[in-house]
Amino acid sequence: MDIQIREFTDRDIFDAVEIWNQVVEDGVAFPQTENLTAETGMDFFLSQSYTGIARDLETGRTVGLYILHPNNIGRCGHICNASYAVAKNMRGRHIGEKLVTHCIEKARELKFGILQFNAVVKTNYAALALYKKLGFVQLGTIPNGFLLKNGNYEDIVLHYYVL
Repeated sequence: MDIQIREFTDRDIFDAVEIWNQVVEDGVAFPQTENLTAETGMDFFLSQSYTGIARDLETGRTVGLYILHPNNIGRCGHICNASYAVAKNMRGRHIGEKLVTHCIEKARELKFGILQFNAVVKTNYAALALYKKLGFVQLGTIPNGFLLKNGNYEDIVLHYYVL
C-alpha cells in the first residue's frame, strides 16, 4: 500500500467527514459527540493549523486524516495537539503511524516545540503502543477522564513529544 499524505482541500470534505464521523460514532477515542456535516466539517478542517489527508495511491481512496493545531495560546502556544482518524476498514495497516510521523514533521515545519496529547483513552491499545514506539512520553493518567459511548468512564493518558 502506497500512502501519500497531503494538505486537505475542499474536494476532500466528504471522505474526511465520513472517516472523522466513524471515530466519533465509535465513541471510544474522540471527545466529540456530534457528527460533522459537510458544512461544519469544512469549517472545522480549515480552522486547523494543518489537516493532513492520507490517500492510497493504488486505489485513489482516502484512508485517513489528521488535524494539527495549537494546544493553547500565548506563552503555551508552542505546544500543539493533534487527532488522527483511520477509515474503519483500513485500520491495522500502519496508516496511523504514517499519519503521526507526517504530523510530527509538519508540527516542526510550523515551528511548534512540543506535541501533546491530552486524552488518549486507556483502552486505545493501538494508539498507546504506537506512541510508545515513536518515543512519546507518558505524563500520567486522569482517572475516569473520558466518557465512553456506552456511558462508562475510562482513564485517559496524557503524552508529549519534544519536536
